Amino acid sequence: MASPLRQRAFRRLFLGRTLSLVGDAVIPAALALALLRATGSVSSLALVLGCAMVPKLLLLPVGGVVADRLDSRTVAVGTDLVRCAMQLLVGLQLLRSEPSIGLIAAAEVVGGAASAFATPAMSPLLIGTVAAEDRQRANSLLGTAGSVARLGGPALAGLLIWAAGPGCAFLLDAATFAASALLLSSLRVAHVPPPKRSLRADLLEGWAEVRSRDWYWTSLIAHGIWNLTAAVLMVLGPAVAVRSLGGEGIWVAVLQSGSVGVLVGALLAGRVRVRRPVVAGNLAAGLYALPLAALAVPAPAPVVITAYGVAMAGLGFLGPVWETTVQNTIPEHALARVVSYDWLMSLGAMPLGYLLAPVAAGAWGTGTTLTVSALLVGGACAATVAVPGVRRFVVAGEEHRAAPVRRSRAEPVTEEAH
Repeated sequence: MASPLRQRAFRRLFLGRTLSLVGDAVIPAALALALLRATGSVSSLALVLGCAMVPKLLLLPVGGVVADRLDSRTVAVGTDLVRCAMQLLVGLQLLRSEPSIGLIAAAEVVGGAASAFATPAMSPLLIGTVAAEDRQRANSLLGTAGSVARLGGPALAGLLIWAAGPGCAFLLDAATFAASALLLSSLRVAHVPPPKRSLRADLLEGWAEVRSRDWYWTSLIAHGIWNLTAAVLMVLGPAVAVRSLGGEGIWVAVLQSGSVGVLVGALLAGRVRVRRPVVAGNLAAGLYALPLAALAVPAPAPVVITAYGVAMAGLGFLGPVWETTVQNTIPEHALARVVSYDWLMSLGAMPLGYLLAPVAAGAWGTGTTLTVSALLVGGACAATVAVPGVRRFVVAGEEHRAAPVRRSRAEPVTEEAH
């Protein structure tokens, strides 16, 4: 099969997205070191991270409505420009001897809000530039680019911080958003807006599309549980590695194996076609039970490192397969809203995991908490196979592309529902 990169429109989309991913991969390390240098307090870092996450969670459904109503290219370009301006502001603040934490937090609020509109727009943008038969390879290429960016981002951040200071990392991120906006502005994406109606009616219609497909909403539950248990592992895993497996270097090796695993999984997704993608994707996600169980014992360090790499390969495979399935199945006029609910459940589950992990470990012990997490994620992902819609979902032409939405007479999705 010809690579989607042969298509001019996708090349521009791919290059713009890749530049943004590289810039974003630099930011976590640069932000942490910059704020610790400036304040010496982890509470400042927690504040800024929260300022970015909370508006994104609150506004994701609204972002889905806007991305469906407007041209996805316009939304993507606009949000890239907003995020460019905010990262530029943060970078300039960090170049000062006494940066304003208040201004940095405010910039992260605006940037997080922009992300809530940019994230749902990505799928409509891709289906507007790539034919259905090429989308899995296109999603695989984007997933691979993200994996490479995550692998190289910390090293690039370290080089920038050593050479010019953390503020330059944010200036680089601003430049990548500007370049992405320039590349995306030249795209021509067909768009048929939905009928004009209230925000509530649009939100309800998007939820109706989710609710009408048991393969979709049950998978979202499994994905939410995956993210919850991933947060548990991120909280408890470092302590296990330091206390029982040999120190901080082991935890770094675990994380690096995960980055490699995601890359391998994304590459595999570009070459393998599965007839039952929802079954395959959820079973691949269930591999996350392996590192949780290995840390619960705890198993020897090489076993834990390998288990985490395999689990993250499952995630790397799930991403392109799931995104392609959704893009080829959900009606285009509601795609961004449906995707926004997906992201909302996934991102919303992680703070809950961060909160519950230390509480559960204090009450029952680290080993028990990790064991329960392993059973939870493995059982949830495997249980999706028992769902009738999951078992029946078979890739065969376009038979699933525009499945009708079943609506209750008691809950009409119309202007009058408002």
